[in-house]
Amino acid sequence: MFAISPVNHEFDQQIQTNIDSKTKPLGALGELETLALQIAQVLGEVRPQIHRPAMLVFAADHGIAASGVSIAPSEVTTQMVYNFLRGGAAINVFCRQAGFTLEVIDCGIASPIVDEPELINQRLGAGTQPFHRESAMTLGAVKQGFAMAKERVAFHHGQGSNLLAFGEMGIGNTSSAAAIMAAMLNMDVAACVGRGTGIDAQVMARKQMLIEQALHLHRDQLTDPYGVLAAVGGFEIVQMTGAMLAAAEHKMLILVDGFIATAAALVAVAIAPAARDYMIFAHQSDERGHQLMLQHLKAKPLLSLGMRLGEGTGAALALPLVHAASGFYNEMASLQDLGIEI
Repeated sequence: MFAISPVNHEFDQQIQTNIDSKTKPLGALGELETLALQIAQVLGEVRPQIHRPAMLVFAADHGIAASGVSIAPSEVTTQMVYNFLRGGAAINVFCRQAGFTLEVIDCGIASPIVDEPELINQRLGAGTQPFHRESAMTLGAVKQGFAMAKERVAFHHGQGSNLLAFGEMGIGNTSSAAAIMAAMLNMDVAACVGRGTGIDAQVMARKQMLIEQALHLHRDQLTDPYGVLAAVGGFEIVQMTGAMLAAAEHKMLILVDGFIATAAALVAVAIAPAARDYMIFAHQSDERGHQLMLQHLKAKPLLSLGMRLGEGTGAALALPLVHAASGFYNEMASLQDLGIEI
């Protein structure tokens, strides 16, 4: 479904020389220099610029939420989607500040929202099945979700965007992300499960138990990334994964948010390892397990602010750093410009 090429490394030395020749000591801009190198590699331009950055927030409900794994009921997913559409959520504020176009996509919230023309309808159902009892969805739903996501990314690429970020909303989705992490990395569930929306020790123990139950139930299905998504995924995680793959296919920069988005990235890289070349990891979430996923993906996040909100908020906060890296690469004078020899 996706034809993803690794980034071209032919001009790496030329790009690095350009970075090193700026009016600064070698390496003085730290991680911004690494980021500038990646931006130039991906965009393949003499003066790589970020055009029309877009934030796609995918929303869906999870059957496991009815089993008490969160402090909030599933109805909050719908309420938050309305909040996104009204411009009142943290992600709205940060996108306005950073210069992101924000798009909200209904991948399968429990109750459909009607008469909201700005809401993109890519519903795969009215929430997933409770994955500790049965598969969250069918393999057909995974493939359909990928196709929908691919079409949405193609739209933004056609609009001239070369950077996409992905957020999510869905009560219960940290349970799905933790299950994906445990299955993909063959890790102990206890190392993957965190407090999500702020659950207490008793609810956390229940969350861990249900995920362990699910992984045992679906053990024969967890043999490939598609099977993992069908068994324990979420509709929004499926479409986020597909969108990352599609963005990489179009040679776009991918700004990865926190724990749930990184779970999607984990699956995307398992499907197409070359997709990793296009990913910039925005921040390290305060959610347990995120650091371990980042380590597996050999990712060094740009920010560490103790956040665990989701919605794409960490990615929105990281966009100014991406602009800064592109800006110094394109606009900063070189030593040669000033006639300086070192």
